[in-house]
Amino acid sequence: MNIKPLADRVVVKPLEAEEKKQGSIIIPDTAKEKPMQGEIVAVGPGKVTESGQKVNMEVKKGDKVLYGKYSGTEVTIDGKDYLILRESDILAIL
Repeated sequence: MNIKPLADRVVVKPLEAEEKKQGSIIIPDTAKEKPMQGEIVAVGPGKVTESGQKVNMEVKKGDKVLYGKYSGTEVTIDGKDYLILRESDILAIL
């Protein structure tokens, strides 16, 4: 993958949701909730403030993170799904 996010954006590969089965009910893929955990695969250089100072990123490549349910933009690169989101959309580092 050759992608470089700009400013305070990161590229996240969503982690697969764990399959939990209770009883004999089968939930189709379209009804399953999206995972809210992922691994950062690319990080932008950081945000530049109005005064011209560069604010470094707190996350780095390889970090596992939690993000908001409807955060970011979904993209497909080389047949794989990724999310591009701002660092402020990341809730926590695992």
